[in-house]
Amino acid sequence: MVEKFESKESGEASPEAPTKRKCGVMEVHRRLLTESASYVRERNQIENLALAYKTGLRAVSRTEIVRIPVVVHVVWNKEEQDISDDQIQSQIDVLNEDFRKLNSDISQVPSVWSNLTADLGIEFFLATKDPDGNPTTGITRTQTSAVSFGTNDKVKSTSAGGKDAWPTDRYLNIWVCQLGGGLLGYAQFPGGPAETDGVVVTHTGFGTTGTAKPPFDKGRTATHEVGHWLDLFHIWGDDGTGCAGTDEVDDTPNQGGPNYGSPGFPRISCNNAPDGDMFMNYMDYVDDKCMVMFTQGQATRINACLEGPRSSLLTAAESAEMEKAPSKGKVPMPR
Repeated sequence: MVEKFESKESGEASPEAPTKRKCGVMEVHRRLLTESASYVRERNQIENLALAYKTGLRAVSRTEIVRIPVVVHVVWNKEEQDISDDQIQSQIDVLNEDFRKLNSDISQVPSVWSNLTADLGIEFFLATKDPDGNPTTGITRTQTSAVSFGTNDKVKSTSAGGKDAWPTDRYLNIWVCQLGGGLLGYAQFPGGPAETDGVVVTHTGFGTTGTAKPPFDKGRTATHEVGHWLDLFHIWGDDGTGCAGTDEVDDTPNQGGPNYGSPGFPRISCNNAPDGDMFMNYMDYVDDKCMVMFTQGQATRINACLEGPRSSLLTAAESAEMEKAPSKGKVPMPR
């Protein structure tokens, strides 16, 4: 059933399809650091845990693939924004390829870094049961009068013209809508409010078919944002174009700001010759066709997240809901 929300608000700024990658995760992060003392405490604890895994004080304990149930909330104003089930499934397929290192374009990784590429041991599927235990397609559809949305999380609120989250300790919530202001997507790092936890992607950057438009039509915006949701930072460390920032991952080269478009290898910055920036990493800002890899260090940070702030998802992996996951049964972690 389609829900309709009436509002006098016109939404956020310009709803034009982006041609240059822009992610709003740091806007959300900095806002929460200012507004919420509990978020500051949670983030400190999460970083301490990530450091323990990074330095070997703690080791990864999970031995099987984790399968994460996803609910996609389609919030639409114009009919074209009410994207098809096929477009949604195409995005789930991309997430499964990218997080399992099954993407065919992994061959683009320069040989100097080929030994760093990582299978993260994570799979995604559209939820088969809703929060009340009833059968579901894992898709909700809500008509709104909001022309577009921004990083203020209104898309995550039914009363504000969006759609309330399903329990975020049991599902990855993804909202697909019309974002304004040039935004392709944004996520909330672990440790934030449960009611706004999840990922938002503009419909023209979601999946590989339907309304998806180049250069963001290979599903990599969602891969990037889910990376944030699993506690990965931007690869250049969000210090503008300086060389002092860090993504807290040792095997990603120090990099002087984001890369855009389709750079050639090597792309040198921050005295990182001869190999330069790892711009083909999912956590840079390049076009979809250039994003092809996570590293072993990023995998360690994600495992710290899954065994820490997102550990409820590991518990969910053992629930009855998981019986209908695409890869039924227990599958060992890649080694």
